[in-house]
Amino acid sequence: MSRAAIIGGGVIGGGWAARFLLNGWDVAVFDPDPQAARKIGEVLDNARASLPALYDRPLPPEGKLTFCASIKEAVSGADWVQESVSERLELKHKVYAQITEALPKGGFIASSTSGFKASDLASGGAPVVVVHPFNPVYLLPLAEISGEAALCDKALPVVVSIGMHPLVLRKEIDAFIGNRFQEAVWREALWMLRDGIATTAEIDDTIRMSFGLRWAQMGLFETYRIAGGEAGMQSYLEQFGPSLHWPWTKLMDVPELDEALIAAITSQSDAQSGHLSIRELERLRDDNLVAILRGLRRTGSGAGGVIVGHEQTLAMGGEIDGLPITLRRAVPVTWTDYNGHMNEAAYLELGTWATDGLMRLVGADDGYIASGKSYFTVDTRIRYLDEVARGAMLTVTTQVLSGAGKTMKLFHRVMKDDGTLAATLETLLLHTDLTTRRACPPEQHVAQALETLATAHAGRPAEGAGGAVGDRN
Repeated sequence: MSRAAIIGGGVIGGGWAARFLLNGWDVAVFDPDPQAARKIGEVLDNARASLPALYDRPLPPEGKLTFCASIKEAVSGADWVQESVSERLELKHKVYAQITEALPKGGFIASSTSGFKASDLASGGAPVVVVHPFNPVYLLPLAEISGEAALCDKALPVVVSIGMHPLVLRKEIDAFIGNRFQEAVWREALWMLRDGIATTAEIDDTIRMSFGLRWAQMGLFETYRIAGGEAGMQSYLEQFGPSLHWPWTKLMDVPELDEALIAAITSQSDAQSGHLSIRELERLRDDNLVAILRGLRRTGSGAGGVIVGHEQTLAMGGEIDGLPITLRRAVPVTWTDYNGHMNEAAYLELGTWATDGLMRLVGADDGYIASGKSYFTVDTRIRYLDEVARGAMLTVTTQVLSGAGKTMKLFHRVMKDDGTLAATLETLLLHTDLTTRRACPPEQHVAQALETLATAHAGRPAEGAGGAVGDRN
């Protein structure tokens, strides 16, 4: 599967286009809005600067983006059709009729609807399954799936293949799971605004300074399990269960969005965030999400686990000028400093992952480390040769300068996509027994693999290797 049709190029449709494109799919878009190309282009700019930065391997080469003059043109030959038009049932049915006429045999329509049940969407006879994402689609992995079982089964592998986490609903419900939660919080927030209890900024601070941080990693029930102490969930329910009957909430009622309430919300929101454009807010959101998601991937928690799992399906390896590629990845915002470029610590981290890549290449992989042996870094020299900005794709090749006995000496070249040499790192490592924490010879298969690479790399120039700090060579 390699061609996706996006019908409706707004915020969600543009996000889907970016998600598919950056995962190597060709994308055909239909949207009558004359500004669609500009809007999707801006979404793509954000996605290119953020999604690749989640991974320690490169995403596939970006697909081709085409804007089509009709639904038929966009859908023709498509392996996946994503509908993201406005939330009006009669409009969706009208669009489905046009899509169905052009659908390839066995094809179906995936709807981004945020509230309609699949049975309502398919009532006109079109093969529709709900695949409901969250904004920004190119970063947030959840896709709520609902509808006919056979169509859900078809949708699942595609959703997984583009790095998302499918959640198939056990029962059809309006607004699905995620939006039900958001609606509950939204209603309570409107009442607090209506009754003068809190402002928009105070409500947002309450979420982002407290339970929002907990939910990002553990969700609701794991969070409350911890709140119960050593006795766990049962203790929590015994302590706080009775509060469910207290008159804390107005969730069953909705405040009227009259002119006064709308004016209050709008003015407070303008005061809170009006100094930033929507694009600036999106970039701020994406930078923060990249930092949070990269933190979660370290432990495999929540959405971090989805990224790690998807990364294992991405290609790695290859050579440049006879040297193995040990790392290829984009620069996340967390690697940049106040000058807007990659900072010193990030180069060291980059070299660390490149060394790990070489270690895996010679057999000193996760299994080897689990058996009680590894290499420890004892010395590193870094040369900074060119500025590197956020989002830049870097490729690292590794030359084995020596690999005899207990030591391994490596020379990493860090290159930009245009071939410019951005940095070099020379690093000396010592093979260590993890049980005794003392140096020891590597296992035979590792020693032999290192010797083979060292022999193959012998005689090659390594500009800057062996020098002292301050040397210009």
